[in-house]
Amino acid sequence: MIIPDQPLVLTLALPTPLYRHFEYLAPANLSIDGRKALRPGVRLEVPFGKQTLVGILLSISNHSTYPIHKLKPANKVLDNAPIITGDVLALCQFAADYYQHPLGEVMMSALPQKLRASDGILPQTTYWQLTTKGKGLNASNFKRSPKQQSAWQALLAQSPITEPALGALNIDKPALRQLHKKDLAESFQQTNPAAANTPSTHAILKEPPRTLNTEQQAAFNALTFDAFECNLLEGITGSGKTEVYLHAIEHVLQAGQQALVLVPEIGLTPQTVARFAARFAVPITQLHSSVAKGARLENWHAAQTGQARIIIGTRLAVFAPAPHLGIIIVDEEHDASFKQQEGLRYNARDLAIVRAKHNNIPLLIGSATPSLESLYNALNGRYQHLRITERAGSASAPTVQRIDMRKQTQHCGIAQASLDAIGATVERGEQALVFINRRGFAPSYICQSCGWSAACKFCDARMTLHSKPRKLHCHHCGNQSHTPSQCPSCYNPALTALGQGTERAEDMLQTSFSQHEVIRVDQDSMQRKNAMAELTTQLNEGKPCLLVGTQMLAKGHHFPNVTLVVIVDTDQGLMSGDFRGIERMGQLIVQVAGRAGREEKPGTVLIQSYRPEHPMLEQLVTEGYHNFAQSLLAQRKQSLMPPFSFMALLRAEAKHPDSARSLLTHAAQLARDIMPPSDNCSYLGPIPAFMERRNDRFRFQLQLQFSNRQARSQLLKTLILEVDKLPLSKRVRWSIDVDPQDMG
Repeated sequence: MIIPDQPLVLTLALPTPLYRHFEYLAPANLSIDGRKALRPGVRLEVPFGKQTLVGILLSISNHSTYPIHKLKPANKVLDNAPIITGDVLALCQFAADYYQHPLGEVMMSALPQKLRASDGILPQTTYWQLTTKGKGLNASNFKRSPKQQSAWQALLAQSPITEPALGALNIDKPALRQLHKKDLAESFQQTNPAAANTPSTHAILKEPPRTLNTEQQAAFNALTFDAFECNLLEGITGSGKTEVYLHAIEHVLQAGQQALVLVPEIGLTPQTVARFAARFAVPITQLHSSVAKGARLENWHAAQTGQARIIIGTRLAVFAPAPHLGIIIVDEEHDASFKQQEGLRYNARDLAIVRAKHNNIPLLIGSATPSLESLYNALNGRYQHLRITERAGSASAPTVQRIDMRKQTQHCGIAQASLDAIGATVERGEQALVFINRRGFAPSYICQSCGWSAACKFCDARMTLHSKPRKLHCHHCGNQSHTPSQCPSCYNPALTALGQGTERAEDMLQTSFSQHEVIRVDQDSMQRKNAMAELTTQLNEGKPCLLVGTQMLAKGHHFPNVTLVVIVDTDQGLMSGDFRGIERMGQLIVQVAGRAGREEKPGTVLIQSYRPEHPMLEQLVTEGYHNFAQSLLAQRKQSLMPPFSFMALLRAEAKHPDSARSLLTHAAQLARDIMPPSDNCSYLGPIPAFMERRNDRFRFQLQLQFSNRQARSQLLKTLILEVDKLPLSKRVRWSIDVDPQDMG
């Protein structure tokens, strides 16, 4: 119980790397009403050493773990109401505990950047409503102004209504301004609309929903909307998983709730928004890094106040506020992009499960190639397993052929048989896609006289040759340099580009098929804003062309006139040192292959390999991903690798290798002292990372493996505090990666 006339002790989470909370007194000038209004989740500005920080209030008390007179007062309270509330507050606390990360940093990462500073304020929301004069009119008064008539009808049906909601109904601002000029409508602003009010269910649909086929309908009917359940929707590529998503979203919108949709890549967001905006007459908001800071704050606020009925974003959107959340959907749930690889190393898919459970709402995770973790949970009954085995409409699965590269004439890594198929495809007026998962012109630039190769001076990696513009580029640290005119070692003027990248393939294909357009799709060519959306529009026009690109082309895109897919190099995944390498190879092949034949025209997939007889590739092609994944699960079970064990990596990097290695050596001994190796836990390392030197730092890792999550959590909580006390920990960058997805 808080005693009003006693000093108020505020416990805060601050954005520091320290694994602890901080106590302050309430601001000295805080009024009695201000003291009563303090709630967990509000921001406060506080002194912190020589800095001023913004923290999040966690709790209020009259007692402190320190002498009261030693506590500093906070500078000021920044919010009239909590800015992080309910399930988001609980989710942040869970993420900090599970991923062993300071709570203050977790909470700040959940906020838009503008709210992380003390001068950041919430935007105002503009509402429109009819005046008394406007209410007295009828539709005949607007016969000559159809746009004003639409605006008047929208305001008559629902008033007041926000500008985002009017925008979702295709009501433009000029029409509203004309009504205002005639004194028929008026606007007002409100900083923090009452989020507790249930959003209106008026005008949910713009177009009628498509009729689901038998398997889609069965999947939708299996969903439970009034309780938590995790549903894995495993549907082959082109099977219409998105249509199931749309029907599920319609159901929660009709109930006055919000939907949160997570996609793995920013490139998928525009087409997802366009698809949803065509179906629903409700405000839709986007949350991802390509949205400008100011717009991102407005979008976040629209979600927080309940104005945005559908929230679409990449992994960080899992922390988006949504007071009326009714469903969470994670599309392409297998994608590694859902795992953050720096700072707070969280997996958005896994946090979505936690959030759905906290809200007692359904979670729908979908993929044609589900991760082994999700498939394992579905096969064991932890998730409801929904399957769609046929393509939607009249589309059929593509024909898949393997090309033995040992028996083929090659042109820049593309087999003659593949070129013949490409030529036949474009001559029929169709589109072909060539998949090469390497950007640039060539991955190596060498001297054939003495063996010199262009290497990055900061990484254990070769520089990639780019031709547009011509330069050497390290794709690991970003280092760039000019191409030498002669060998720096033997002065040979003839240097050779080895291997194939997207630029080289583009040049060769443009020469071979000069009468057709060749479009390169990779990180370099798609940097311009809206480039991916414009490409989708261009391809949907159906003109014959050739696409050549990286895995940017593999994820969920619908190109109706692509009938041929050529996968240039599949052998890299077969020889990967990462235990997830073959799984990812299978996922990538299936996802890329799924771009072919998605409409009435049949599709063909050509897989180039020097090992076409490899048993895992054989099973993937002949039996499909589901059986392929089950074989991988059997292998994982034998080797006790995830999902049959629970892993964490303690990573360290330093300018000198001995520093990083020494810190992890001490950490390994501490771990053995805390929890001796047994059947429940084992330790491997320290060992160098796959790429030991990156960005001029030497990287090592300690692998910790456990039979259950509880043992892992127990060990890590103690180990982190002990490692933090080591003198080396102040000179070495180190971090914990729970459930690592990248072993490098």
